[in-house]
Amino acid sequence: MKIYTKSGDQGETGLFFGGRVPKSDARCEAYGEADSVVSYMGLARALCLDKDNKELLLHIQNRMFTVGAELATLPENYEKLTDYYHTIDSEMVTELEKYIDKLSDSVDLPPDFIVAGASPGSAALDVARTGVRTLERRLVALDSNSMLVNGEILIFVNRLSDLLFMMARYEDRNISPEVITGQRISDDE
Repeated sequence: MKIYTKSGDQGETGLFFGGRVPKSDARCEAYGEADSVVSYMGLARALCLDKDNKELLLHIQNRMFTVGAELATLPENYEKLTDYYHTIDSEMVTELEKYIDKLSDSVDLPPDFIVAGASPGSAALDVARTGVRTLERRLVALDSNSMLVNGEILIFVNRLSDLLFMMARYEDRNISPEVITGQRISDDE
């Protein structure tokens, strides 16, 4: 089987369970950003030192495939999706909240703004978080145009950005607050 199909050479793409849209369609922008987030989280997983963060990232990456599948399904085909796959629901949002609460109990946040880059793992988590924020804006655009079938996705993504923020802080929990806030760049100062 060849990796290229040539079916998108004219600027259109096929959606999950049928239908074709221009590659510039708002739905494609959204699921494309969801795909980017999966990649950003993969980079974070490769760079994080903490085993719990690595495991949680892999779990969330799989959840993000669900987000992408939902976004790549036209409203008239959404019932077919739910016949075969799980969709994002309130229990998945609650799960993220529990992870956030657990990490909040383990991390003392500094009183100042945090400057990304205290460690490779936290920097990658912060990049993933900014991708999630971009995805969130794409979802709001879909929702405002009545193209977002499942409103739980927007809530899930909002919580996910908070979780990634806390995971980055957890990754750096043993690093001096001065380094995390950018007040001290090196040990030589």
